[in-house]
Amino acid sequence: MSSTSTPARAETGFASAFAALCLGAVAMGISPIFVRFASAGMGGAPADVGPFASAFWRVSLCLPLLYAWMRIEERKAPMDAPRVPFSKAAILGGLVFTGDLLVWHLAILKTTVANATFFATMAPLVVVLVVWLVLRQKVSRGTFIGLGLCLLGGAALIGESLQADPARLEGDLYGLATAFFFGLYFIVASKARKTAGAARVTFETSLITAALLLIVALIFESRVLPQTWHGAASLFAMSYVSHAGGQGLLSIALGSLPPVFSSLVIFLEAMAAAVFGWIILGEPLTLIQSSGGALILLGIWVARPEA
Repeated sequence: MSSTSTPARAETGFASAFAALCLGAVAMGISPIFVRFASAGMGGAPADVGPFASAFWRVSLCLPLLYAWMRIEERKAPMDAPRVPFSKAAILGGLVFTGDLLVWHLAILKTTVANATFFATMAPLVVVLVVWLVLRQKVSRGTFIGLGLCLLGGAALIGESLQADPARLEGDLYGLATAFFFGLYFIVASKARKTAGAARVTFETSLITAALLLIVALIFESRVLPQTWHGAASLFAMSYVSHAGGQGLLSIALGSLPPVFSSLVIFLEAMAAAVFGWIILGEPLTLIQSSGGALILLGIWVARPEA
């Protein structure tokens, strides 16, 4: 009886974790739209808030919700469930996530969304290299093949929209820096999940990130509070949808899925952004882009963890 139920439970656990990963990708994939609305103004209007301020509001507005989630999760968890407060991994997660949001918001504003997204898709490559070369952990051949397929798919999905403009070089470099920080976040958040639940990891990393971003925003931004209703609405939506929803679901997935496989969520984000552009903005999806999406899905299937 137990020999057949254990694989079934493992398969169910993978399915639920993978579903959380996919839903988190969709939630995070719409964040560039919110950043543009909040930080770049509408219709040529002045910026509502700066990039650092928008990053601060992204992680701070939903802190009450994340705290309530943590309390509920730990109240329902068994007494012996791990719940180490502010572990070293969680603190480091807050630091690298601060770096991730700082450079990501700058990339979105200083280059095209397509360029920023393309360079950010290098995050899984960072994860693989760190896990393989620095942490000396085994990386399967399927993972390398799956990552290669995803990289090709990401290039096909976004490549037609890329613009090689020297004036946007700074923003492109910020996009590459985003990949570095986001890749590190997958590794340290996965480690933090070994000693705490998804809600605690998400809340603690967000709290640390919010405190650091507030300092940065107060020093470098001339305007921290949103000035218009659409700016405030964009910040609330980004905080509750892209951060609480996206990062929370990612933390849930990292409790069951390895960081190398979970990092492929960045490609699902690119797919979600393209689909949102097609459905909401009427941006056409070409055959090459559709083929890129198919390659990404194939790569994720090839890279899936072995049972």
